[in-house]
Amino acid sequence: MIMSLTIVASLAACGLKEPAPETPETPETPTEEPGEEPGEVEPEVTLVYAEVNPLDTIVGQTDQAFADKVHELSGGKIKIEIQASGVLGSENDVLDAMLGGGGTIDMSRISAFALTPYGGLKSKLLSIPYTFVSRDHFWNFATSDLAPEFLLEPQEAGTGVRGLFYGEEGFRHFFTVDPVNSIEDLKGMKLRVSNDPVMNGMVNGLGASPTVVSFGELYSALQTGVVDGAEQPIANYKSNAFPEVAPNLILDGHTLGAIQVIITDEAWDGLTEEQQNILMEAGKYASEYNRKISAEAEAKVLDELKAAGVNVVEVTDMAPWQAAVKDVVEAETKDFKELYQQILDMQ
Repeated sequence: MIMSLTIVASLAACGLKEPAPETPETPETPTEEPGEEPGEVEPEVTLVYAEVNPLDTIVGQTDQAFADKVHELSGGKIKIEIQASGVLGSENDVLDAMLGGGGTIDMSRISAFALTPYGGLKSKLLSIPYTFVSRDHFWNFATSDLAPEFLLEPQEAGTGVRGLFYGEEGFRHFFTVDPVNSIEDLKGMKLRVSNDPVMNGMVNGLGASPTVVSFGELYSALQTGVVDGAEQPIANYKSNAFPEVAPNLILDGHTLGAIQVIITDEAWDGLTEEQQNILMEAGKYASEYNRKISAEAEAKVLDELKAAGVNVVEVTDMAPWQAAVKDVVEAETKDFKELYQQILDMQ
């Protein structure tokens, strides 16, 4: 004991201490940025997506399915910001903005034929009257080896946009302020068209007068007599309240409303390969979703329109309608006869 006490005293005299037990390091708590909620992860990419129709339409539901799938596959790192109901303008306005650059609109759902004035010459074939005899006929095309060739045509032509995937919004039919019971009743009517050569030629062939009116002004144009009628898929006809001013619908089904979703090259090139793959996979999902819901949704809307008192006229003999547009079909397909025949043969 005496010896131990002597050693401790000696250590103390030399200024040495016994080592203190080590304490584990505490990891630093990351500081949160001002205004950021705990655990919140902001998307790394936000893509502005234009839609002319409301979200409760077939195309609106397809838009949302695409956006939701992108969010899921990217873990929230890619956000598709849908601006619906035409708040960013008509399809032509949107295309002008996208092709003009500047990045204000990155993506859009458009009618396939809307690309015709912008170099989408092949896409024009999808809007030729009475091309698709059924939905299955269209989907045979949309899932064929030809489809990517059509989707990438605008990009290859140097327009600055490319297509990602196809869908459809149902067959397009005429609706009018006054009742129409046959093709003869359309003669002399002013029918709204977009600025499209196929649509203009079709309306002329039917004996009516094509009148260009922007989609956003169509309701008031019908209400004030600027036009006597127009054409749209059934779901869009209802969602945009057109039955209020044009309660007569004739089911001629002149074209199937082929749609595609496009993205600017500027937005596409700004994505990583992984992000591009996510958009493509989400596009396949949205296309399949569109195919699943379209026919059922259209039938449901048609029943609702009939119940609401809309005068719905079935067309039992398509021969007069097809004969009336024969000239425009021949004129607008002459440069792509073989390609057009390939589409016809897919039925």
